[in-house]
Amino acid sequence: MAYVADIVVLLLYFGLVLGIGLSQRSKSGSMEGFALGDRQIAWWAVLASILAAEISAGTFFGTPGEGFSHRNFTYLQLIIGYLLARVIVSAFFIPAFYRHNVVSIYEFLGIRFGPRTRRLGSAVFLVTRLLASGTRLWVPTVLLVLLWRLANPTETITPMQEFWLTGLALLFVTLATAVYTTVGGIRAVIWTDVLQIVVLFAALGFSFFYLLTHIPGGWAGAHEKLQGHHDWQLFDSGVNPDLGFWANVKSILEQEYTLWAAFLGSTFVTLATHGTDQDMVQRMLTAKNKRQSAVATILSGLADIPIAWVVLAIGILLNVFYAANPDPLLPVDAKGNVQANKVFPHFILTVMPAGLRGLVLAGVLATTMGSLSTAINSLATSYVRDFHFRWFGEPADERGRVRALRLGTILFSALLVAVALATAWVSVQHPELRIIPIILGIFGYTYGSLLGIFMVGLFTRTRGNDFGNAIAMLSGFLVVAYLSGLDQSIAANFGAKGFSRPSWMPIIEFPWRILFGTVVTFTVAIFFRTPEEKQREVSEAA
Repeated sequence: MAYVADIVVLLLYFGLVLGIGLSQRSKSGSMEGFALGDRQIAWWAVLASILAAEISAGTFFGTPGEGFSHRNFTYLQLIIGYLLARVIVSAFFIPAFYRHNVVSIYEFLGIRFGPRTRRLGSAVFLVTRLLASGTRLWVPTVLLVLLWRLANPTETITPMQEFWLTGLALLFVTLATAVYTTVGGIRAVIWTDVLQIVVLFAALGFSFFYLLTHIPGGWAGAHEKLQGHHDWQLFDSGVNPDLGFWANVKSILEQEYTLWAAFLGSTFVTLATHGTDQDMVQRMLTAKNKRQSAVATILSGLADIPIAWVVLAIGILLNVFYAANPDPLLPVDAKGNVQANKVFPHFILTVMPAGLRGLVLAGVLATTMGSLSTAINSLATSYVRDFHFRWFGEPADERGRVRALRLGTILFSALLVAVALATAWVSVQHPELRIIPIILGIFGYTYGSLLGIFMVGLFTRTRGNDFGNAIAMLSGFLVVAYLSGLDQSIAANFGAKGFSRPSWMPIIEFPWRILFGTVVTFTVAIFFRTPEEKQREVSEAA
């Protein structure tokens, strides 16, 4: 009976989501309506949808994990770059997309350079987003595994049992999300995102205040308990005065959360995710005009500040809570260390009262379904616009085009489940892995190449062509793979060694990968000239 209130809350949530999503079917009968909502969505709804897309279950669990393990707010520094990048995206990227009236943003690359660059850019997005969103999809299923462990505290769950529990949860969440996304298109995605972001805010707010009221002394008491050198720290330059210049540069490039990463690394990360990723940009293009799109985009960056602060604070307070209330059932890895990513879900299931627990669980589902629905819709849109119509021909009527989009939605729903299951298997074999670096790291290997080509297209008029862009993007990927030690990681799995590297060369952390990939790609691409004919076409199209 203890879970009756939670079940009622969850059923109400699912009923509202499905009802809102299915109600948009009549407005999604055309390509423009299904993919862009006929560009008639209110700016505040676009704002909510951007936030819902950004705040995945990986953020919901992973960011408290960062707060729990680091016991400070240094992760928050990265928001400096988030804001700077949004201003640039609003000033240059979004106006160009509106001016050329694109549905898939990789159509812009086709207009500027040619069909090969368009398909290459779209392919990079499809593969990267599929892998990144698939790994995110796996995250909330840890709740089901934790529930099993709590119900069977004396039994050890095997990796295969954990894998199958995860698979059941994945199928349920994906099926529910795919139904309203397939039927209602981007309108269903955005309006369910509005509901989901409200539920998420409520869940985070209640979690924060519940923790405060269950820690002796509240916020002041938490400060008294955490007195370490880096506890509660917000800004970290990453500079060590005892090291020389290059030693400090190497050290900074090997750190995740510093002011340098905030101003440089984080800016390029957000330029890539909010300027060259169909998943994010597609909802920006649903606004009525470029001005309303810019308002939603920039305000979403400002809204990220309190959201990230609260989520990190929850992780820090959890550290204090469990120091004062030791729990032998806290999830640990093979070395006996607490698994930071699983502390918050464990707290939700074991400490929160009925009803409130259901609300927070609904918040977890909201983040999952919000980010999943946007991924499914954008993957289907890019695939159909950039590949399917080329391979199989574009239907003459709107009904045929929308049917292709809906089939694409079903296809990528299945592919996302496959990636999530693969991630779940890796996770049960390596429970010590941290979520945030994994998710952002996937983007880092490829999105620098994508951003570099977009920047050549936006900020030059005579540089770049189909042949040179392919070489440039490959160069960017290879340099980032080498600098981040990807070759060594892959080789280690086969008992071998990667390429040798000098001792002075850093192994760059995930905030820096996109920056290096962008610089290399841009530099190589501008050595190739845009054909005169293509220059004239672009001038006429503009």
